[in-house]
Amino acid sequence: MNNDNNIFSIQNEAEFLKICFETFLYQAENCKPYCEWIKLLNINIKDIKKIEEIPFLPIELFKSKRVYCSDKNEEIIFSSSSTTGIGQSFHYVENVELYEKSFTSAFGFFYGNPDKYSILGLLPSYLERSGSSLICMVDSLIRQSGGKHSGFFLHNHAKLYDTLCALKAEKTPTILIGVTYALLDFVEKYSIDFSDLTVMETGGMKGRREEISRNKLHEIICRSFGVQHIHSEYGMTELLSQAYSSGEGKFFCPSWMKILIRDIYNPFKILHKNQSGGINVIDLANRNSCSFIATQDLGKINNDSSFEILGRLTASDIRGCNLLVQ
Repeated sequence: MNNDNNIFSIQNEAEFLKICFETFLYQAENCKPYCEWIKLLNINIKDIKKIEEIPFLPIELFKSKRVYCSDKNEEIIFSSSSTTGIGQSFHYVENVELYEKSFTSAFGFFYGNPDKYSILGLLPSYLERSGSSLICMVDSLIRQSGGKHSGFFLHNHAKLYDTLCALKAEKTPTILIGVTYALLDFVEKYSIDFSDLTVMETGGMKGRREEISRNKLHEIICRSFGVQHIHSEYGMTELLSQAYSSGEGKFFCPSWMKILIRDIYNPFKILHKNQSGGINVIDLANRNSCSFIATQDLGKINNDSSFEILGRLTASDIRGCNLLVQ
């Protein structure tokens, strides 16, 4: 199966569905954990006719199974940070170039070419470990930006502040990508009125700080940077694609990624817009792992086809998932 180039040129729903079902049939036969999951559900893949009928693999299985379906060795293994203390997820990636094309294409769709910006990374918890797909992405975007001020800032908040001041004075378009708790650490000591700055939060508190509401968080960060909105990136170890929000917590997907919302009481029932439930992700860039993932995030899809993250599901296991997790 080779649809690497096709997925990034998807223009409409018909093209998405065609590649989606090709991907499903390929992975249902070649991804062993997905095959086992479908068998446990007693599903005949030939009976699947609608996107809502496709079974989604519980994301927990990335912690215990090799979710992979290529006959080639993987080029890289991405791993989660395991802040919950219940084990790491591992994503076996056959082709790093495919991941780079996915995140570069998505970034370009929402923000334009990286070389238009200085890109700053405030991602200490990710930099302090190996295997982070987020660091791989941001490092590449920094290199593509080519800006003399672009780079990572570990815990050197003073240097970051000086850099922001210089970029403001130079009127350089700038994106600051920061893990949530690190952005809060920074604004406790520094503030700058940089209204043209794009602040993008990702990654949450990572157990470093007490959780607060998104509205309160964004209010604090907006006030400290002098910006109107906080942008956000929605991605995870188990995905090779990202959705982005330019404010108000409303995320949009690139054309090769789709969100469905499942009923939390009946995980095989897909809900309509404006109904809250568990987030299912279709990521066609996950060609050689699994493109159909049932996350443990809670969310809803809006009338404009954006989606929102409303929190985490309290019940972390889908009924029957433990048969494969063991």
